[in-house]
Amino acid sequence: MGDFEMEISKEYGYVALVLVAYCLLNFWMAAQVGKARKKYKVPYPTLYATESENKDAKIFNCVQRGHQNSLEMMPMFFVLMMLGGFRHPCISASLGSLYIITRYFYFTGYATGDPQKRLAVGKYGFLAMLGLMICSISFGISLLRG
Repeated sequence: MGDFEMEISKEYGYVALVLVAYCLLNFWMAAQVGKARKKYKVPYPTLYATESENKDAKIFNCVQRGHQNSLEMMPMFFVLMMLGGFRHPCISASLGSLYIITRYFYFTGYATGDPQKRLAVGKYGFLAMLGLMICSISFGISLLRG
Protein backbone atom coordinates (compact mmCIF):
# COMPACT_ATOMS: atom_id res chain seq x y z
CA MET A 1 0.00 0.00 0.00
CA GLY A 2 1.19 3.46 -0.83
CA ASP A 3 1.06 6.56 1.25
CA PHE A 4 -2.07 8.62 1.07
CA GLU A 5 -1.94 12.36 1.12
CA MET A 6 -4.79 14.70 0.34
CA GLU A 7 -5.18 18.43 0.40
CA ILE A 8 -8.61 19.87 1.13
CA SER A 9 -9.50 22.87 -1.00
CA LYS A 10 -10.84 26.02 0.59
CA GLU A 11 -14.11 25.44 -1.31
CA TYR A 12 -14.71 22.44 0.95
CA GLY A 13 -15.95 25.05 3.41
CA TYR A 14 -19.15 25.18 1.36
CA VAL A 15 -19.66 21.48 2.02
CA ALA A 16 -19.27 22.06 5.76
CA LEU A 17 -21.78 24.94 5.69
CA VAL A 18 -24.35 22.89 3.77
CA LEU A 19 -24.03 20.09 6.33
CA VAL A 20 -24.70 22.59 9.11
CA ALA A 21 -27.71 23.91 7.17
CA TYR A 22 -29.14 20.38 7.08
CA CYS A 23 -28.66 20.13 10.84
CA LEU A 24 -30.60 23.38 11.25
CA LEU A 25 -33.40 22.04 9.05
CA ASN A 26 -33.45 18.89 11.17
CA PHE A 27 -33.75 20.93 14.38
CA TRP A 28 -36.64 22.86 12.84
CA MET A 29 -38.40 19.64 11.82
CA ALA A 30 -37.91 18.23 15.32
CA ALA A 31 -39.52 21.38 16.74
CA GLN A 32 -42.47 20.90 14.39
CA VAL A 33 -42.91 17.36 15.70
CA GLY A 34 -42.79 18.74 19.25
CA LYS A 35 -45.51 21.26 18.41
CA ALA A 36 -47.60 18.53 16.80
CA ARG A 37 -47.22 16.40 19.94
CA LYS A 38 -48.77 19.17 22.01
CA LYS A 39 -51.43 20.08 19.45
CA TYR A 40 -52.60 16.49 18.85
CA LYS A 41 -51.92 15.27 22.41
CA VAL A 42 -49.39 12.54 21.63
CA PRO A 43 -47.19 12.14 24.74
CA TYR A 44 -43.64 10.84 24.86
CA PRO A 45 -42.40 8.13 24.42
CA THR A 46 -45.13 7.31 21.89
CA LEU A 47 -43.47 7.38 18.46
CA TYR A 48 -46.67 7.06 16.41
CA ALA A 49 -50.27 7.66 17.43
CA THR A 50 -52.95 5.02 16.89
CA GLU A 51 -56.25 5.94 15.29
CA SER A 52 -58.17 3.95 17.86
CA GLU A 53 -56.80 6.21 20.62
CA ASN A 54 -56.41 9.54 18.83
CA LYS A 55 -58.67 11.05 16.17
CA ASP A 56 -55.72 13.14 14.90
CA ALA A 57 -53.37 10.17 14.61
CA LYS A 58 -52.97 10.37 10.84
CA ILE A 59 -51.89 14.00 10.70
CA PHE A 60 -49.53 13.60 13.68
CA ASN A 61 -48.05 10.48 12.13
CA CYS A 62 -47.49 12.36 8.87
CA VAL A 63 -45.56 15.09 10.70
CA GLN A 64 -43.58 12.47 12.62
CA ARG A 65 -42.91 10.41 9.50
CA GLY A 66 -41.67 13.43 7.53
CA HIS A 67 -39.06 14.06 10.19
CA GLN A 68 -38.25 10.38 10.69
CA ASN A 69 -37.63 9.84 6.99
CA SER A 70 -35.28 12.81 6.95
CA LEU A 71 -33.37 11.28 9.87
CA GLU A 72 -33.19 7.96 8.03
CA MET A 73 -31.66 9.63 4.98
CA MET A 74 -29.27 11.83 6.98
CA PRO A 75 -26.32 9.38 7.30
CA MET A 76 -26.27 8.65 3.56
CA PHE A 77 -26.57 12.35 2.74
CA PHE A 78 -23.73 13.28 5.11
CA VAL A 79 -21.37 10.56 3.85
CA LEU A 80 -22.02 11.35 0.19
CA MET A 81 -21.61 15.09 0.82
CA MET A 82 -18.32 14.63 2.64
CA LEU A 83 -16.83 12.14 0.18
CA GLY A 84 -18.05 13.77 -3.03
CA GLY A 85 -17.08 17.15 -1.68
CA PHE A 86 -13.40 16.21 -1.48
CA ARG A 87 -13.16 16.13 -5.28
CA HIS A 88 -16.13 18.29 -6.24
CA PRO A 89 -16.81 20.70 -3.36
CA CYS A 90 -18.85 23.29 -5.26
CA ILE A 91 -20.95 20.75 -7.13
CA SER A 92 -21.54 18.75 -3.94
CA ALA A 93 -22.47 21.89 -2.00
CA SER A 94 -24.91 22.88 -4.76
CA LEU A 95 -26.46 19.41 -4.84
CA GLY A 96 -26.61 19.40 -1.04
CA SER A 97 -28.40 22.75 -1.08
CA LEU A 98 -30.89 21.38 -3.59
CA TYR A 99 -31.40 18.35 -1.37
CA ILE A 100 -32.09 20.54 1.65
CA ILE A 101 -34.66 22.57 -0.27
CA THR A 102 -36.42 19.41 -1.46
CA ARG A 103 -36.34 18.00 2.09
CA TYR A 104 -38.08 21.11 3.38
CA PHE A 105 -40.87 20.65 0.83
CA TYR A 106 -40.96 16.91 1.49
CA PHE A 107 -41.55 17.59 5.18
CA THR A 108 -44.07 20.42 4.76
CA GLY A 109 -45.98 18.43 2.16
CA TYR A 110 -46.10 15.37 4.39
CA ALA A 111 -47.12 17.49 7.40
CA THR A 112 -50.37 18.47 5.64
CA GLY A 113 -51.71 15.01 6.46
CA ASP A 114 -51.76 13.98 2.79
CA PRO A 115 -48.64 11.83 2.25
CA GLN A 116 -48.78 12.29 -1.53
CA LYS A 117 -48.02 16.01 -1.12
CA ARG A 118 -44.53 15.14 0.10
CA LEU A 119 -43.61 14.20 -3.47
CA ALA A 120 -44.60 17.39 -5.30
CA VAL A 121 -41.12 18.88 -4.85
CA GLY A 122 -39.66 16.32 -2.45
CA LYS A 123 -39.20 13.69 -5.13
CA TYR A 124 -36.41 15.75 -6.70
CA GLY A 125 -34.23 15.14 -3.66
CA PHE A 126 -33.34 11.78 -5.14
CA LEU A 127 -31.77 13.51 -8.14
CA ALA A 128 -29.57 15.48 -5.75
CA MET A 129 -28.61 12.24 -3.98
CA LEU A 130 -27.82 10.61 -7.33
CA GLY A 131 -25.57 13.55 -8.18
CA LEU A 132 -23.82 13.21 -4.81
CA MET A 133 -23.31 9.50 -5.48
CA ILE A 134 -21.69 10.36 -8.82
CA CYS A 135 -19.40 12.89 -7.09
CA SER A 136 -18.44 10.25 -4.52
CA ILE A 137 -17.77 7.66 -7.23
CA SER A 138 -15.57 10.20 -9.02
CA PHE A 139 -13.66 10.77 -5.78
CA GLY A 140 -13.19 7.02 -5.28
CA ILE A 141 -11.97 6.51 -8.84
CA SER A 142 -9.53 9.41 -8.50
CA LEU A 143 -8.05 7.79 -5.39
CA LEU A 144 -7.65 4.44 -7.13
CA ARG A 145 -5.95 6.04 -10.13
CA GLY A 146 -3.60 7.87 -7.78
